[in-house]
Amino acid sequence: MSATIIVLGATGDLTARYLLPAMAQLVERDLLGEELVLVGVANDDLDDDSFRARVQDKLAAHAAAVDAGARADLVARAHYVRGDVTQASTLSAALEHHTSTDHPVVLYLALPHVLFLGVIDALRQVDLPADLRVVVEKPFGQDLQGARTLNAELATVLREDQIFRVDHFLAKQTVLNLIGLRFANRVLEPLWDRHDVAAVDIVFDESVDAQARAAYYDRSGALRDMVQNHLLQILTLIAMEPPASLDPTDLSERKVEVLRAVQTLSREDVERNTVRARYTAGTVGAGEKAREVGAYVDAPGVDPAREIETYTEVTLHLDARRWEGVPFRLRTGKALARDRREVVFYFRPLEHSIFPDATPNQLRLALDPDRISLNLNINGLGDPFDLETVDMGLELPRQAPTPYGQLLLAIVEGDTRLSARAEEAEEAWRIVEPILAAWADGVSPLVDYPAGSDGPAASPSEAVDSPPTASDAAPVTTASGLG
Repeated sequence: MSATIIVLGATGDLTARYLLPAMAQLVERDLLGEELVLVGVANDDLDDDSFRARVQDKLAAHAAAVDAGARADLVARAHYVRGDVTQASTLSAALEHHTSTDHPVVLYLALPHVLFLGVIDALRQVDLPADLRVVVEKPFGQDLQGARTLNAELATVLREDQIFRVDHFLAKQTVLNLIGLRFANRVLEPLWDRHDVAAVDIVFDESVDAQARAAYYDRSGALRDMVQNHLLQILTLIAMEPPASLDPTDLSERKVEVLRAVQTLSREDVERNTVRARYTAGTVGAGEKAREVGAYVDAPGVDPAREIETYTEVTLHLDARRWEGVPFRLRTGKALARDRREVVFYFRPLEHSIFPDATPNQLRLALDPDRISLNLNINGLGDPFDLETVDMGLELPRQAPTPYGQLLLAIVEGDTRLSARAEEAEEAWRIVEPILAAWADGVSPLVDYPAGSDGPAASPSEAVDSPPTASDAAPVTTASGLG
């Protein structure tokens, strides 16, 4: 299926690093048809030729692995409209490049969130194609009221099935595998509840610092940037009840149920079950790969008085019979010692075991690179009555297309399963707003950690790096020690 893809914010970093490479991959695989049209819209002083030269340069920098012919094909299909994206005249000029009523039009808002409402207002003044899909990047609002307002405004112009609140984490191979692992394997589905699972960690640690994006990041922070959307979306796939089918409506209803079930944190809960920190100067990596990282507060565009966190840990519980008492521990940070992006399920010890010191099983789903592993206890190679723990792992092939490619393909096909419904966006803000409010009042004070470390040493409770032992009466509830 072909499409007209109109990118608002076509000269920005998101377009250069993710959208253009994703489109080139889809062109290489002949997944977007021969009549694809790319329209870039921005306020930069460019024309068709100079925009095509820019697209060519960005593809060379960020999509070098894509066949040169496919890259050239995409460049040839590119057009440019200069103008204010919040003006109806600009959007009308962009839509004039759509010449086939048989193909959908994708309007991708690769823009700062402050421009979203202006674009929606401009859309009201334009004759819109019947098969229009509007893509809204994160953050979807900056708070609950902002999300409600944005949803309400979008609903005045578009049907819900035309709105794609995208989250590229939902297109990651291992994240999608949560659905298959749970609902297509009898060996796992009966274990997927509070009787067998003691705790779940959802971790996205990054060694990269925020320096290049500090001006943006300083108005967001780790909680808004990562937890509010990406990590909570992963939580929904982990904790949801079996949907009736893979229909988008069925999946979305189950995801919303999970978010509704997340307990609202009181101020005491925030103090006990959250950590917030920001990195100071330090060395990330070792040997030839070592690099010096300056303190976050010294990065261009950062206002230290905002006390924006570059690291957070949050422990959540669900009011759901399946997960009663099970802590879901969400953690993310920048400028850490190593990249660690995974979901870890800590299974409970056997109720009765002739091996009292047996290590409880763990299931690990690594997000990048994609890997699935399960640790099992076996009789030792020496003394057969001693135990050894072995890791049974499977490396998954590199995802192709990449998550953004999967997203674009789903959008062109009108498949909303990799996007969030209106209520999902609002419920996610409902969960994090009490944390933000308590932090603003000084609850869970901001602490420091050196760049290149494993995170803040200070923590509201004892560190945990293993599942509960047989003697534990209840699952671990600490917010720290996911390392």
